[in-house]
Amino acid sequence: MPINDLSNPQPRSRSWVWVVLVCALIAAGGGWYFFFYQADGQPATDAAKGDGAKGGARKGAKGGPGGQGRPAPVVAVAAKTADVNVYLNGLGSVSPVNTVTVRSRVDGQLMRVLFREGQMVKAGDLLAEIDPRPYEVQLNQAEGQLAKDEALLKNAQADLERYRTLFEQDSVARQQLDTQGSLVRQYEAVLKVDRAAIDSARLQLTYSRITAPLTGRLGLRQVDPGNVVRASDANGMVVITQIQPIGAVFTIPEDNLPLVMKKVRAGERLLIDAYDRAGKNKIASGTLLTVDNQIDPSSGTVKLKAQFANADNALFPNQFVNVRMLVDVKKAATVIPTASVQRGTPGTFVYTVAADRSVSIRKVVLGPVDGDNVAVEGVSAGDMVVVDGADRLREGAIVELAGERAPVGRGGAGKGGRRGESGKGGDGARNADSKAGEVAKGAEEFKAGEAATKGDGGDFKGGRGGKGREGSRKGAEGSTPAP
Repeated sequence: MPINDLSNPQPRSRSWVWVVLVCALIAAGGGWYFFFYQADGQPATDAAKGDGAKGGARKGAKGGPGGQGRPAPVVAVAAKTADVNVYLNGLGSVSPVNTVTVRSRVDGQLMRVLFREGQMVKAGDLLAEIDPRPYEVQLNQAEGQLAKDEALLKNAQADLERYRTLFEQDSVARQQLDTQGSLVRQYEAVLKVDRAAIDSARLQLTYSRITAPLTGRLGLRQVDPGNVVRASDANGMVVITQIQPIGAVFTIPEDNLPLVMKKVRAGERLLIDAYDRAGKNKIASGTLLTVDNQIDPSSGTVKLKAQFANADNALFPNQFVNVRMLVDVKKAATVIPTASVQRGTPGTFVYTVAADRSVSIRKVVLGPVDGDNVAVEGVSAGDMVVVDGADRLREGAIVELAGERAPVGRGGAGKGGRRGESGKGGDGARNADSKAGEVAKGAEEFKAGEAATKGDGGDFKGGRGGKGREGSRKGAEGSTPAP
């Protein structure tokens, strides 16, 4: 058989047939795509119904800040009228009204400790006992000496009576009578010394029982039972701190002192609140107690002292606190949230929202701050001020308030959105984006169908039942809305 007869021309001619079919299919798909879709990604059926959707999308794109996109979403609240408290702030520390170091008044061995560390005690409560026996002995000795001297005094007084009788009978000299009278007076003085010695011994015996000098909270114990304590010990036995009531010393600038002194001279009670280190949680409330008599020249501040009842023991000695002192109340002031205040080239200003949802810049003068609100001048009660989203705004921009739909008018409204419905500028733009996504999805499915047609071309017969046809149909369904 000739060599040329070994080659089979049938496969080559059949492959050319498939190439032609695929090219024809691609050309048909491209024509279908441009026939049913406009250049802006909308179906031809919708475009025939009206150009409102395109117009709405284009006009909607002109709304909002910067002339692009939908109106800027913001959060706005209305300015209101309220009484604003004027506070002076200062830094301070809690100081106890009284602090006592309990020490022994006598020397001796510590026999018992009757308190617990950190215990609350009252004035007069027994805290500890020192060995009382040495002082009991001293008391007995003093009492014995007193008894002895009393007997001597009685004898001297009896002799004095005898000498007086004999002197009247001219039996003794005057000198002897006077000497006996002097001896009686000596014994009387000795009795006073003896009685004082007894009182001293009793006092020493009382000091062997250590009691609390005031009501307060005990600290840590400095000595253990069994040790010998002395009155000269520096550390003492325990420290008692009075915490009910308790004080706080804080400072304010000297420029604010005239206002405070005016209130003090008028006899007004200035209310004071103590806050924690972060300044968020209020710990206690009290009143101003006194003002220091001099200004610290190094810092330009003056010290003030407040007093708190501290019934719940929330304040602790030497605790750091932020102090707020109420010095005045501004009546019927216009207040806005502090978050709405902006700072820039105009100074301090706010964005106000008009009825047509356009914003304008309004310069304001800040007043006292009370919590999250600030008193201002430059806006009226009822004006809507922007508190969130101000970074995207400018003079004259159109905004959309939280919970509301975009305003009609300046943003542009297009007639005949999708399926010829009336829509706003923002809705038209969203419809355009949605249709563009549908077109992209249809194109991807069309390509998938084309690939399937190349792979399973043997099943494509007469334009029926093939995977290429199925992929093309899916692409058409994904991109063309149902009539």
